[in-house]
Amino acid sequence: MTNKPVKLPEAGQWPDKVAPWALLAGIVFSTLGFLMAFLYAGPVNGAAVDGVELIGGQMVANKLLLSQKIFYFHMPAACVSFIAMAFACYYCVRFLATKNQRFDTCAKVAMEIALVFVIMTMITGDLWTRFEWGVWWTWEPRLTTYLILMLIIIAYFVLRNAIDEPERRGTYAAVLGIIATVDVPICFMITRLIPSSIHPVVLREGGMSGDMGMTVGVCMIGLLLVGFALYRFRFRQVRLQERLRALKDEVEILEEDR
Repeated sequence: MTNKPVKLPEAGQWPDKVAPWALLAGIVFSTLGFLMAFLYAGPVNGAAVDGVELIGGQMVANKLLLSQKIFYFHMPAACVSFIAMAFACYYCVRFLATKNQRFDTCAKVAMEIALVFVIMTMITGDLWTRFEWGVWWTWEPRLTTYLILMLIIIAYFVLRNAIDEPERRGTYAAVLGIIATVDVPICFMITRLIPSSIHPVVLREGGMSGDMGMTVGVCMIGLLLVGFALYRFRFRQVRLQERLRALKDEVEILEEDR
């Protein structure tokens, strides 16, 4: 008696070969960006202070200038989290359209990477808030909308863990993943929609000089490469686990046929 072979999840793809080099390059660029933030990029658009001075209508001290360095990782981390959410939304839509389990796996892994960078953004944002505004938290519009995004992503994983049936779990998770992505443009545009927000709008107001922009770009490249590598490592791990489960199921079916 011959059985039709079970289609197994792929064990690896060509991006997995690139991932270690991407991680190495990401570490190099991130380290370079860190050094540029402290050694190359000038504080407050090139201004330097000796003690406390009034710059741009704000009293600026050395402590405040040091906190500005957080920006070079805070902004790129937020951008990478938005990119990961965009990919997660794409895979959620693909899963709803095809019910292909692979797309559900892609969406889940992308959401995991998004959560990592969301937490990184929240931590650096809280440090910025403490140094710049004197408090650990304030219900500023962008902080609030970003907190909502983090809570929805956490709810996404809680929902996945609460449902055992794969297709139903993937369907509900995909819907929630799409809902979470709706909050992304709100987070991005909120400081433009609410001008009274104390959160700075750097690009629109021309607050970055050339050296600051170059430093942000280097940090952005570094974190993008790290995010890509983490996604490929995690995706390969999950697919290998799924492959192992499929092989075990095939063995059990063969044993039952005997």
